[in-house]
Parts: sequence; structure tokens; C-alpha cells
Amino acid sequence: MNRSSHGLGMLPLALILLLTPAQAWGSPSAEEFAVEDVHHEEWAPPPPQQPRATPRLLRVVNGAASWYGPGFYGRQTASGERLRKGTFTAAHRTLPFGTRVRVTNLDNNRSVVVRINDRGPFRYHRVIDLAHGAARELRMMRAGEIPVRLEILP
Repeated sequence: MNRSSHGLGMLPLALILLLTPAQAWGSPSAEEFAVEDVHHEEWAPPPPQQPRATPRLLRVVNGAASWYGPGFYGRQTASGERLRKGTFTAAHRTLPFGTRVRVTNLDNNRSVVVRINDRGPFRYHRVIDLAHGAARELRMMRAGEIPVRLEILP
């Protein structure tokens, strides 16, 4: 078989490509692909992740509260601070230092916000030991121990 039988003669390849319609060697047509309709309302973004709750950190606790007497003024707390008269700080067994807690006196409904800076109390039924300023605000100076509700603040 010779070239003249194809009718192309001696035409160079580049000239053949130039004379061939672009559709024959250009980009593929839509018929060569499977085309799907996309329905945007069927797609939904993933739900936002919920913050993880700390299982050991209770949000509300009821129990008894006591307060630091004058014999503790000037002593160093577990966080390294010195205990001073009139402060709004407290001791708790497990809450991290710096945690803010609203303490409500259940006898008179007065409340105060304290910052945890010490460890204690060391009597099993007590949930918090308050510094002088917080105890005075709750009006518990004479009682020594009162029923309270603790609310851990964010």
C-alpha cells in the first residue's frame, strides 16, 4: 500500500492537522463524560462540633462553707499568694487556681464571686473555705459555717 492510495500524497503531518476540523482533535465533548445534575439543597455542611464538657468539673454544688480566721492572715496559700484580710478568694479541693465561683448563702440569699487560690477545706462536709472579705459579704462571720450553693463561672 502506498501513500497515493490514501489520497494524502506527500502532505506533511502539520498541514494535515491544520486542515482537520478542530472538533476532531480538540477538547472532548459533553457526550464523552457522564454529567450529573447537582442539587445544592441535598448537601448539608457537617454539624458544628460541640465543646467537650469536663466530666469532673461540676457546675453547681451545694454544701457547707467556712471561712479563714485571723490566724491565717499573712500565710502563703497553695497558689503562692499571701492571705490578706478583706480578700475575695477561697480554698477548694479540686478546682484549678484562678477559677471564679459564685457562692450563695442559702440562709439569706446573698452571693459573692470568689477566685480559687488555695486548697481545702479539710472537713468532709464542707465544699469551700472563704477568705475574710467574701465571708463578711455573705454575713457569715458569727455563724462560722453556713449552707451554700457554688456555681462555677466561665
